[in-house]
Amino acid sequence: MIKQYNGYKSERRQTREPLPAGGYVAKILDAKVQNYSFGDMLVLSFDIAEGEHKDYFRKDYAANQNEDKKWRGTFRIGIPKDDGSEKDAWSKAAFNDMIAVFESDPGFHWDWDETKLKGRIVGVLFRNKEWEWNDKTGWTTECCALTTATEIRNGDFRMPKDKPLKKSGSTATATAFGSGFADLADDDGTIPF
Repeated sequence: MIKQYNGYKSERRQTREPLPAGGYVAKILDAKVQNYSFGDMLVLSFDIAEGEHKDYFRKDYAANQNEDKKWRGTFRIGIPKDDGSEKDAWSKAAFNDMIAVFESDPGFHWDWDETKLKGRIVGVLFRNKEWEWNDKTGWTTECCALTTATEIRNGDFRMPKDKPLKKSGSTATATAFGSGFADLADDDGTIPF
C-alpha cells in the first residue's frame, strides 16, 4: 500500500496554452529599468487589452501554481550605452523605434521617465520561437516587437518570422529573466507588481 504524503490533494494540473502568434493591443502595466551583467534593459510588463485574449497574462499568472511564478507578458529592450560601438548603434535604432511607437499617441512626449509608459496602449507582436531544455524541444511564442495599437486594430502590420533554434555546435537553453517587479500601491494581489 502507498503511504499518503503531506500535501495530497486530488487535483488536475492545467496545461498552459501559449498565446498564438499574431498582433495584439496591450496595456503597459509596469515599466522599469533592470540591471544585468551585460547592461541595462527597459522591461515593459503588459497584458492584452482587447479581443479574444483580453487579460491573457493575468489569467495565466493566476492559474500558475508554481512558487516561483513570473509574469509572462513582458517586452525587454536594451538601453543604449552611448559608447559608439556598432552594437550600440543598433541598440539606439531599436530604442528610437520603440519610443516613436509611443510618441505616435497624441499628447505623449518621451521625457526619459520610463514610469510614464505605465498605462499606455500599444501594439505587441508575438512570433513562434523554438526552445530546447533538458534535451527536449518545442515551440512557444514570444513578444518580439512593438507597434501602434492602430496598426494592430487595422491589421496593418507584418507578422514576424518564426525563430527556430540555431543549428550550431552549442545547445540552446531556455532561460527566463528574473522578474523583480516593483511593488505598486494599486496592487490588488492578482498580479506581481
